Amino acid sequence: MAAKKAKEAEKAHKANGTKAAPTSVAAEADPNQISLKQLSLAVDRTATGVLTSQPQSRDIKVDSFSLSFHGRELIRNATLEFNYGRRYGLIGSNGSGKSTFLQSLAAREVPIPEHIDIHLLKEEAEPSEKTALRYVVEHAEKELERLEQQVEHILGEEGGAENPVLESIYERIEAMDAATFEVRASKILFGLGFNAQTMQKMTKDMSGGWRMRVSLAHALFIRPTVLLLDEPTNHLDLEACVWLEEYLSHYDRILVLISHSQDFLNGVCTNIINLTPKRQLTYYGGNYDTFVKTKAELEVNQTKAYNKQQAEIEHMKKFIASAGTYANLVRQAKSRQKIIDKMEAEGLVEKVEPPMKFTFRFTNVGKLPPPVLSFDDVSFSYSGKTEDFLYQNLDIAVDMDSRVALVGPNGAGKSTLLKIMTGDLDATIGRVTRHSHLKIGKYSQHSNDQLDMEASPIDYMRRKFKDLPQDLDYWRQNIGRYGLTGSHQTSPIGHLSDGLKSRLVFAELALSCPHIILLDEPTNHLDIESIDSLAEAINHYDGGIVLVSHDFRLISQIAQEIWVCDKRTVTKWDSDGGIESYKKMLKKKMLK
Repeated sequence: MAAKKAKEAEKAHKANGTKAAPTSVAAEADPNQISLKQLSLAVDRTATGVLTSQPQSRDIKVDSFSLSFHGRELIRNATLEFNYGRRYGLIGSNGSGKSTFLQSLAAREVPIPEHIDIHLLKEEAEPSEKTALRYVVEHAEKELERLEQQVEHILGEEGGAENPVLESIYERIEAMDAATFEVRASKILFGLGFNAQTMQKMTKDMSGGWRMRVSLAHALFIRPTVLLLDEPTNHLDLEACVWLEEYLSHYDRILVLISHSQDFLNGVCTNIINLTPKRQLTYYGGNYDTFVKTKAELEVNQTKAYNKQQAEIEHMKKFIASAGTYANLVRQAKSRQKIIDKMEAEGLVEKVEPPMKFTFRFTNVGKLPPPVLSFDDVSFSYSGKTEDFLYQNLDIAVDMDSRVALVGPNGAGKSTLLKIMTGDLDATIGRVTRHSHLKIGKYSQHSNDQLDMEASPIDYMRRKFKDLPQDLDYWRQNIGRYGLTGSHQTSPIGHLSDGLKSRLVFAELALSCPHIILLDEPTNHLDIESIDSLAEAINHYDGGIVLVSHDFRLISQIAQEIWVCDKRTVTKWDSDGGIESYKKMLKKKMLK
């Protein structure tokens, strides 16, 4: 209907030559108001570049792209290239500038054509009296109205009726199909973990994690030309991650995705963009596994070429040094020097520099005899009423050898179970027994928020551990083990990326010497190398681990037991296939 309306407008313009009032189409109307913090960050960010793709193309190419933040250069003289229909995974180390890059694109700080709409998922849906379903539908209606106004604007321009951009807009208008808004919005919300009741819940009554899901549903529903997603799985359970992976694997416009889940990148991406330590954007075809293989092969060839070239240069330099004063040898020496100079002018083959790796360890504290932490016939409800039990009659135990992954749908109580283990929540019925010397350490999704954003990492750690040496070199060395090096150690914590903040929390956790560590979504904001370091640290640790994570690969690396939290109880997943078999089960369930 809407597409028909737009085409009727086109006929009217052809008939009478009227001009529509100009309508801004520079970016999709963002439902979230720009905060003072966002405005401040935008002022601290500078970007330059030159558009080299055709202005009316659906592909984007920008040459000589550079990006700086707080005066620090993040990307230098690189090429941006996004082709319509491709899905790009953006990878790079913590603090390299990936999130800042997406924010710069969303703010249109580079010359992206106006007809290309961009949406960045970064903020939660604002608290309001709108239900989750109404929020998504209302913003879809606004998007449809924006597209129709865009048609009017283009038709109002001279020769607008022949503009090739119109056809793609008509396709989008027709695909949106206003008559099916509620049905399709409900399907997306359901895939992200909502049910019939929670879809009708007002956003002001939701936690930040659920409002983020609403915002994600809105982004998926409007299907912008360029969809920018920064760690979209951070607030999802494994079931919703499986659904989102399947959904995004069919996204047919331009998707640029930051994710540190190799499993997710493999399932979604057609291309990988690597933001390198040399501040360049390097493009690879294929998913993450293909990227790893291709990069390794290229580095082997580059190393061979480097060694060969260096050997040639060394051989020529030896000849030059031994030429003496014989006229014919001097002429040959000069000739060889010219060859060397030409090679240097054209650019020598660079030596392959392995990425900076950091290896940290949780402090080994020695074994405590069992029982270390046990639940005896434990039931729990927040209200204290039996009809509201989240868990009922639990008999479980964690000891110093435990490597447990908690899985299950959102709302089943995984984080609640961790709080009962720490004693932050008391059992309604039954008894939780803890060893008298037991010390529990916990990392949660909100641990970063507890850091002092005004202090530097060194000053923060000095204050936290006053009993440890206070000299600068001691703390530089300790914090450096966690990948916070150079200026990162002395900058305000508030200026660090979320990934670097997470590394600082792990440094604090390791030095607190716990016997059992509870990890609630520890991979949020960590880069792939950091996740591998975390897995290695866990596998060397002599204490117990209980993990809640949406990262299938981390679970596969460290978990010896998988506990499914659902239907008021905790059951062990006994399949031989481990977490992979659990994922296959979720996929079958989702496809049904």
